[in-house]
Amino acid sequence: MLTSTRTVRIGLDIGGTKIDAVALGAGGEVLATDRRPTPTGVLDVVSTASAVVTGLVGGLGGPVHLDGIGIGIPGLVDPVDGTVRNAVNLGLGPDPVDLADLLSTAVGGVPVVVENDVKATTWGAYTLLAPPGDLALLSLGTGLAAGLVVNGELLRGAGSAAGEIGHLALDPRGHVCNCGQRGCLETLAAGSALQRDWPHGDEGRSADHLFAAADAGDPRAGAVLERWLAGVALAVRTLGLTCDPSVIVLAGGVAGVGEPLHRSVSQALRRQARGSAFLTGLALDERLALLPTDRPVAAIGAAATAARTHPGAFTPGR
Repeated sequence: MLTSTRTVRIGLDIGGTKIDAVALGAGGEVLATDRRPTPTGVLDVVSTASAVVTGLVGGLGGPVHLDGIGIGIPGLVDPVDGTVRNAVNLGLGPDPVDLADLLSTAVGGVPVVVENDVKATTWGAYTLLAPPGDLALLSLGTGLAAGLVVNGELLRGAGSAAGEIGHLALDPRGHVCNCGQRGCLETLAAGSALQRDWPHGDEGRSADHLFAAADAGDPRAGAVLERWLAGVALAVRTLGLTCDPSVIVLAGGVAGVGEPLHRSVSQALRRQARGSAFLTGLALDERLALLPTDRPVAAIGAAATAARTHPGAFTPGR
């Protein structure tokens, strides 16, 4: 009996500590996943990514046509030419690295698309949640950034800076931001801001510890949490008032807190809306959602982004 060839796309979410990978079938179904530690340096990142791709394809069995690879990666990404720079946690500096070409060469010429990690996650969330309208994703990690899908398209902007709301400068006397400004929204509401004011491990562990301490009645924890939540709610309001999406997804390392984060940000939004019929009518708290935790959303988004860029025979499903 002849076995038909399966068309497969692979998505790689290359983060500072781990590479999450997924192989998707032609209908967008998850066929296989993998996770490995992220090395440092261009050649080692490419070598590990190539090994992940080879392992996924080889593990599927039967004839497989690898139709494309998508990469989601932090740093400044040019999705047109496939380069990335300033991904400091990966050892990539200010000079553009042609990551798409390097990985494509390593895997035998398969087309590779590179996308910013937040934007890849945003497209993955849009693919999986299938909202009735536009979607915004608020990433609460070491930094703070948003991804936007407007009219079914991933919004990048003229300089690929669409969604960089973390660098809205709000307080000229505030903390110095990594971007060089003072008092940016990122210094109020990012995971690193929470970690700064409640230093208990990285931002994810700090968030878990802070929520638990506040829930136990620690007054200092309660004050830190209330201040941080006010910043997060301000970021959500910013997204609501600029693009009025139907869904605003909370993501990033801090989102690992789960439902307590969702509930607390919703409460902060309702507090900020008191006295404003305009804000109350927008009901932004009712638009909040958490990133799905049962699937590798960023890797799925990277694969689906590659499918949109090089459609071929692949049609990502929702």
